[in-house]
Amino acid sequence: MEKRLAVCNLCEAICGLELTIDDGRVAGVRGNPEDPLSRGHICPKGVAIGDVHADPDRLRRPVRRDRATGAWTEIGWDEAFDLVADGFARVVNEHGRDALGIYLGNPNVHSLGSMTHGTALVKALRTPNTFSATSVDQLPHQLVAYLMFGHQLMLPIPDIDRTSYFLVLGGNPMASNGSLMTVPDFPARLRELKARGGRMVVFDPRRTETAKVASEHHFLRPGSDPWVLLAMVRQLFVDGVATAPSYGVGLAAVEEAVAPFTPELAEQHSGVPAAAIVRVVRELAAADCGVAYGRIGVSTAAFGSVCQWAINLLNLLTGNLDREGGAMLTSPAIDVVGTGLVGRGGHGRRHSRVRGLPETSSELPVAALREEIETPGEGQIRALLTLSGNPVLSTPDGGGLDRALEGLEFMAAVDIYLNETTRHADVVLPPTTALERDHYDLIFHALAVRNTARFTPAVFPKERDTRHDWQIYRELALRVTDRIRPRRPLADRLKLRLRMSVSPTRMVQLLLARGDGPTLTQLRRKPEGVDLGPLRPGQLPGRLRSKERRIDLAPELVLKDLARLGDVAPPQDDELLLIGRRHKQDCNSWMHNTERLTKGRPRHQLLMHPDDLAARGLADGATVTVASRVGSVEVDVLATDDMMRGVVSLPHGYGHAKDGTRLGVARGVPGVSINDLTDPERLDVSGNAALSGVPVTVR
Repeated sequence: MEKRLAVCNLCEAICGLELTIDDGRVAGVRGNPEDPLSRGHICPKGVAIGDVHADPDRLRRPVRRDRATGAWTEIGWDEAFDLVADGFARVVNEHGRDALGIYLGNPNVHSLGSMTHGTALVKALRTPNTFSATSVDQLPHQLVAYLMFGHQLMLPIPDIDRTSYFLVLGGNPMASNGSLMTVPDFPARLRELKARGGRMVVFDPRRTETAKVASEHHFLRPGSDPWVLLAMVRQLFVDGVATAPSYGVGLAAVEEAVAPFTPELAEQHSGVPAAAIVRVVRELAAADCGVAYGRIGVSTAAFGSVCQWAINLLNLLTGNLDREGGAMLTSPAIDVVGTGLVGRGGHGRRHSRVRGLPETSSELPVAALREEIETPGEGQIRALLTLSGNPVLSTPDGGGLDRALEGLEFMAAVDIYLNETTRHADVVLPPTTALERDHYDLIFHALAVRNTARFTPAVFPKERDTRHDWQIYRELALRVTDRIRPRRPLADRLKLRLRMSVSPTRMVQLLLARGDGPTLTQLRRKPEGVDLGPLRPGQLPGRLRSKERRIDLAPELVLKDLARLGDVAPPQDDELLLIGRRHKQDCNSWMHNTERLTKGRPRHQLLMHPDDLAARGLADGATVTVASRVGSVEVDVLATDDMMRGVVSLPHGYGHAKDGTRLGVARGVPGVSINDLTDPERLDVSGNAALSGVPVTVR
């Protein structure tokens, strides 16, 4: 047996691992106590990382589907690359570049090769129809960061290790280890916060794992966060404590815009007493150092951008932006913002064909994907490439998208599994898994609560006749572009070939050399990671990417969206609103075939308050039908007072037994897909799907 250091790249926590290797297999996993960021923390997913490498269900060679019989056949790599290149080129040459659609799933941001070469492949294919998991997750954060600070990834991070007042809306870091806030070992960090006399206050329609350990928890109705947040911002002006730095513009416009949003109005919409709203924001403003944070519950709602704008204002107007213990910018060894590795972003430069929905950061809302496939006419998507994603389970009206994929002329997927989405592909190209490739977290070091850097060499050599993801992307980029007519100029093709032939590890080496932090050689000598210190104040206004280095406190796009709030009536007493939930043992829509993560108590049930069950004559444990405008599902119901009255919850990412099949997966968990109920017509102004607060009936 031998010990090897590794990294868990399954979620945003990027925890350091210590593996025990026996005869080419992972025999044991523990958190690495020497890792300066994760400090020995590990969650159930990290313990199961070896299961992915050894999983007999995962693909290791390309497979081809016979459309007549549905049978899958393993084929060679050259044949697979040519089939995909020929299929896409045929559709593009006949119908134009907008006949090709691309969907990027969440695992791409967790893979170095996808970050360096997957994005280059997308650019090389030059289709306007690009979609990703971003628009069912954090798009409001990125849009507001672009509008206020000049770059979509200029996201202020809570300085959790030094704050004294942590206000959380719609976030559950006890289960997620942070999101858009890389904070491994959150339970220990929360204990440290309380030990120094600090408090954590949570607003959430469910008594989540985080709410249960909070100093204070308030139930609020799903989707009502903007009224609560705007009332808090308004109260800062009423109390005369709202201040803005000299480089902030538009303070008077903010005061005028929030004036109608009183705490009493917020109480009508949210159910949170007006007095509690006022008291909490006064506590935040009076704290030695405080920070407001909102995540998936506010991001995936109809007014996600308004919420994120208001959260930024709470931090800014209380003097807690760019301040120790407040919301701060990171100083990563590889600055993806400063180097231009990730573009600034944008909004509304073009629109979707059917509904006219605006792009944000060069992506169309994934809620429009189904209609762009099904609606005939010029620009109809006829071919689709999915990169490590399962939108049938993870995007609105997944059942409708499932049916739409059947009508594509050609589809290919880069994925290690046959799943609800990839089962429609003509060819599936499986990459190596995390333990077989080098890794550096380009994005999550830039979103972490402490500045660290870590390069992790591959633990295992890749198996014979397998391919890394970046090698797959390279071949697809070169072969597809070579077949599309008219061909690009020779100089462009040579530049693409050179760009795609540089390995991800070499790119990390070059990027590190551009900064003043550690070199790749130094990181190789310290695989546990290098501590670069706590987040540093005084980053602003120097690092702003906006015009004249100003913060736009009152972005026109957000102010215009406030008018929509006036059209929303307070909820009816008998209305039920659906929200999602996630667990430590879940990794979005995958890893549900891992016995280590699926054993124990079932987690698939619909959660519902006992009073709501009684009002409908339903019994705890019964099978119920949950229906929305777009579909219905049958599922077991579990009575719990952890739910606010009028709110029900289903887990995200379930539903693997669609049509009674296992899709080649031998094991799995029971449950249904919440996204057979979510509505593609419910969108934030950013284009993000409003997956939270969906009106449903339960019978």
